Amino acid sequence: MKKIIVLLSLFIGYWPALAPAALTIEITQGMEGAVPIAIVPFAQPAGGAAPPENVSQIVMDDLRRSGRFEPVPEQNLVSQPHEPGQVRFQDWKTLGVENLVIGKVESSGPDRFNIKFFVFDVYRGNKLIGFSVPTTRKRMRHDAHRVSDLIFEKLTGLRGAFATRIAYVTETKSAGKRKYKLEVSDSDGYGPKTILNSKEPLMSPAWSADGKQLAYVSFEKKRASIFMQSVETAKRRKLASFDGVNGAPAWSPDGRQLAITLSRDGNPEIYIYSLAGGDTRRLTRNAAIDTEPVWSPDGKSLVFTSDRGGTPQLYSMSVQGGRAKRLTFEGKYNASADFSFDGKRLAMVHGAGGSYRIGVLEIESGVFNIVSDGRLDESPSFAPNGSMIIYATEEGHRGVLAAVSSDGRFKQRFSTRVGNVREPVWSPFAGGAR
Repeated sequence: MKKIIVLLSLFIGYWPALAPAALTIEITQGMEGAVPIAIVPFAQPAGGAAPPENVSQIVMDDLRRSGRFEPVPEQNLVSQPHEPGQVRFQDWKTLGVENLVIGKVESSGPDRFNIKFFVFDVYRGNKLIGFSVPTTRKRMRHDAHRVSDLIFEKLTGLRGAFATRIAYVTETKSAGKRKYKLEVSDSDGYGPKTILNSKEPLMSPAWSADGKQLAYVSFEKKRASIFMQSVETAKRRKLASFDGVNGAPAWSPDGRQLAITLSRDGNPEIYIYSLAGGDTRRLTRNAAIDTEPVWSPDGKSLVFTSDRGGTPQLYSMSVQGGRAKRLTFEGKYNASADFSFDGKRLAMVHGAGGSYRIGVLEIESGVFNIVSDGRLDESPSFAPNGSMIIYATEEGHRGVLAAVSSDGRFKQRFSTRVGNVREPVWSPFAGGAR
């Protein structure tokens, strides 16, 4: 049963159908005007152990999947310099590239390396940045993403998010039995790590602000309960297991509280849960269903889904309580909100004409745009730099993940060879640490 359909009725009881495997990215719509860039294969250590990762290929893939850059194919490179003194800018001008990236990986000890790289402005003929990033055999892929982040920030002015992670729920079915997993992978779908195995449904994963914990809903023992769990140690703690609905956890920006949905008083309402004391404070009081809270980046208000106006719409309320303000008016269905990092935009599921797609609302101006093109798109989550939105969708009757630029111009799909995957959530910047 789809989450969207459930939200139309009671906003509860969604059991996704998902599958554990590494995610493969396919770019489904390029961005017109992507900047041509040349990334020369990095030189390898002279002698000694070979590095475990192709750093320059990782950087090339990262920049391409940002939608903002179009790397030149390796066979079209005019030369392969590795030091600044080897660069002939005129050669690169004839290729029509605006920027050039060169570098090398050097051994610095047993299983230790330095990634040295330089970025040039071809038309001005000058070096923009040069860095040496120390790394280890185990961390090299992560640190290659850090290189991508440094390049991306220098060329766009926007902090890169390649070294962050994504969490999602998967499910497989074997011999008539379903198995669920909470997984965490790199932002490019590489290296999935299982955080939790379960025979019962898992849903609504949410990152803590420091990227060290995940909160989620588990239906183990046939009852919905909210847990928090360390991503690294797997140590977990049950937070809420009241009678009725226990759902939709969302961390406060300071990491001290969770906004959750409870029906312990008879109706699904928004509560604030204190992690220090375990006490709960009821925030909403309405005969309608209030659910799916999300904190504003400044921690002063919550946006949540409610059908108090007759259909599911988004409302805002101070965390101190008070009157709820309706935010969405276009269409009869708007739900599952997520804030951009600057608090200026809301991503959501927008239902119209029998389809459910991802929309983005500019809060101050009220301008609303549809950015996805699926039939059942759900669970949007902004990248921590606001450039992309990851969400769940369908492909050939299977659940897959997809990502779209926040303006809808660039699209990509994350898929697995078997099964389905849903409930994605992008980590904060701190979630890239390992």
